[in-house]
Amino acid sequence: MTFTQPTDPSVIDHRRPVLRARAPLRISFAGGGTDVSPFPEREGGCVLSSTISAFAFSTLRPRTDGKVTVQSQDFGKSIGFDIDQPVEYDGQLDLPKAAIARVRDFEGATPSGGFDLFLHTQAPPGSGLGSSSAVMVSVIGLVAQHCNVDLTPYEIAELAYKLEREDLGIPGGSQDQYAAAFGGFNFIEFEKEQVIVNPLRIRPATVHELEHNMLLAFTGATRVSDHIIEDQRSRYETGDSQALAGLRAQKDLAAAMKIALVRGEVDTVGRLLGQAWQEKQKMSSRIATPSSLRPWRKPAGAVRSAGK
Repeated sequence: MTFTQPTDPSVIDHRRPVLRARAPLRISFAGGGTDVSPFPEREGGCVLSSTISAFAFSTLRPRTDGKVTVQSQDFGKSIGFDIDQPVEYDGQLDLPKAAIARVRDFEGATPSGGFDLFLHTQAPPGSGLGSSSAVMVSVIGLVAQHCNVDLTPYEIAELAYKLEREDLGIPGGSQDQYAAAFGGFNFIEFEKEQVIVNPLRIRPATVHELEHNMLLAFTGATRVSDHIIEDQRSRYETGDSQALAGLRAQKDLAAAMKIALVRGEVDTVGRLLGQAWQEKQKMSSRIATPSSLRPWRKPAGAVRSAGK
């Protein structure tokens, strides 16, 4: 990854280090949707997930002229603004702009002379792997380090959630931010006042068996999840029996799958994964699409126990 050099190389601040960060993408085994408000506030939610060896990368190069540039390889866009000016949310790389604006204003933050920020993710936007939240987590951590602001993984995840869901009004849950901030296998519990991340100790042999038996495939199409989330929320609020059953089953299946995973019962994990996918489709009619259902058409001689 390389930067486009500024017009005047003299604006590069060679006294401060170039910083790099990465945050992992994730796959969710069960529980997805129970982290979307208002379900966790009313009934409590939980998600079983694991991060994968694909990442959102961020690189920050300090400047001396008070300018900020943001370059996104994923979207093919670049923006620039003064470090001290109010940020305008106009749909152009609003996620990194929100992170920069919030962190620079933290009490005790070291004033910045500006910087160049380069972003790249190892999955296309809308792939369903939590890439936007991983970008937020990596940018928050990077800018916080640049400004000498010390944040815990919980604080980074909470800030990423607030920026995405509250400041920018992007519909969604909160599992992605915590998965990206903590990494690894986690059983994440969502309560009214707090989120609790429970890291799981999975035996290496179990991880190897999962890797051998699981296939992560790109359908060739990206998705926009906000319509799914709005539909799910509406169905829950109106008491749709199918949506309620699907959400509550997700909680039970996430807990059961956690036990199977810790015990190394990979076949049971596969069976529960299939059940979770069937139950998830009850939560919204928008969840299953032709491209997502196509892999279920098993070719002759193929062996597949479950999927989602």
